[in-house]
Amino acid sequence: MVSEKKKKLLFNVFRFNQGSDYLPHYDKFEVEVGGADVVLDVLNKIKWEQDGSLSYRRSCRHGICGSCAVKVNGKATLACKVRVSELVDIFGEELTIEPQDKSRAIKDMVIDKSNFWEKYNSVQPYLVADIDEAPKKENLVKPEDAEKIDEADYCIQCGNCYYSCPAVEANPDYIGPAHLALAYRFNADVRDGAKKERLTDVNRLGSGIWDCVKCYECAVACPKELDPIGKITKLHQMTFAENLEENNVATRHAVGFKWSIVKHGILDEGELVKYSEGIPAVMKHIPEAIAMFKKGKIVMPWNMPKSKNLDEIKKLVEIASTAKFKGK
Repeated sequence: MVSEKKKKLLFNVFRFNQGSDYLPHYDKFEVEVGGADVVLDVLNKIKWEQDGSLSYRRSCRHGICGSCAVKVNGKATLACKVRVSELVDIFGEELTIEPQDKSRAIKDMVIDKSNFWEKYNSVQPYLVADIDEAPKKENLVKPEDAEKIDEADYCIQCGNCYYSCPAVEANPDYIGPAHLALAYRFNADVRDGAKKERLTDVNRLGSGIWDCVKCYECAVACPKELDPIGKITKLHQMTFAENLEENNVATRHAVGFKWSIVKHGILDEGELVKYSEGIPAVMKHIPEAIAMFKKGKIVMPWNMPKSKNLDEIKKLVEIASTAKFKGK
């Protein structure tokens, strides 16, 4: 049972008004918080009781609209979902509330999400199918086919994964985890007829599935625990299955990873670079290789160990991997 004992906590709140401020700043507010209070309750108390100019988005208060997404001490959260007491257990009794992306702040917690919605539209976020406009019966989908969507249709487009993604921060062209998961949702739908077109759109180097850096920040940030990175991996697999992969460094890296596991049972970092980028390109990585060798991260090719369970690993890879790479 949640304790109703109230306690005063200090909150550092991000403040910025695009229309009048040159730089952002932080205001401190002391707020009495109960054990059941969520971050949205804190924002409401500040606005209603201390500073009516504070701006933030909110709507359903049930964790299903995504409007109130913010960051607390750098942790992406839905303000209406996470209890303050849980955050205190993690960060202590002084909490900092900020917008999802400070660089896009319009006023306080309200940000310009046009970049997010532009990426949303870029993946054809709708079912493409020839349908009878006056059907006489339902278009039934088998349970096993519905399961292939893997709960990707539960995404509320809050943007937490997108604005927590370091690849998005470093590369504005990257589509991002939310929308790649959305692309998977429709590609996994047996009723959809635009699978190859959608895969082609997300298969481009510089913006698509191969630019995910596998950091798992999106999985941590998702309030619905939908594992966006898992959906991106399935898009990789779909690309190979549909023979849409291109013979480039990204796909060779993926295939080289598999090849290394089959050969050794463990990853051979040095061979992976040679396989992915070619022998000439290996020269530019010599400084990193020397540093890794000194730290014991890589070994010489003739000293590369093999897993004791290599035969079992080979069988597992053979069972799990059915797609073939046309470039090799």
